[in-house]
Amino acid sequence: MLKRSIFVIALIILFPLNSFASNYSTEPKKFIEELVFDALNILSDTSKSQEDKTLLIEEIAKANVDINALGLYTLGEKRKTIDESTLKKYQGLFERYFLKSLTSRLSDYSSQKFEVFNSDQKSSNYTIVNSKIVETLNSPEIKVDWRVYTKDPMKPLIRDLIVEGLSLARTQKEEFASILISSNDDMNVLFEKLQEFVKK
Repeated sequence: MLKRSIFVIALIILFPLNSFASNYSTEPKKFIEELVFDALNILSDTSKSQEDKTLLIEEIAKANVDINALGLYTLGEKRKTIDESTLKKYQGLFERYFLKSLTSRLSDYSSQKFEVFNSDQKSSNYTIVNSKIVETLNSPEIKVDWRVYTKDPMKPLIRDLIVEGLSLARTQKEEFASILISSNDDMNVLFEKLQEFVKK
């Protein structure tokens, strides 16, 4: 179940060829355009090994995705009732799980073409950037909306993706909630699931 985390479906295509995150635009639409453009370069760069690509993606993910906020959101209300040390352990495991998920299907998206075509500022804190995976002979067009957090206007961060109307963060939250419900709210069971995936 965890192995099929759908965070990776859209996030895998956004990370750039270089690690100079400060070079990216602070305007949300341009920010996503630049990340997607760089992603296509890294995925098609035959001079880099798979290991080098993985390390680079992880580095850039930490800089451009709000992994900590995603982790807290996906844990749901449970985050308010656990002690600090348990929460810290969860955040560490979630980051490792997230990065492993992100890199696990890299090769699946090396030939995808994306177009970024619109943005809608919902508030001073959030902008939705609209894009799509272009239709090919083997796959249909897929709409991907990026939820960009702009509380710090100089440092936009990605907090969610909505693929064909489905929030990936919400889906992950529901998956974790199901694990906890089936284990009588035992965080150790969730930890075991995350660790099993990371070790594969």
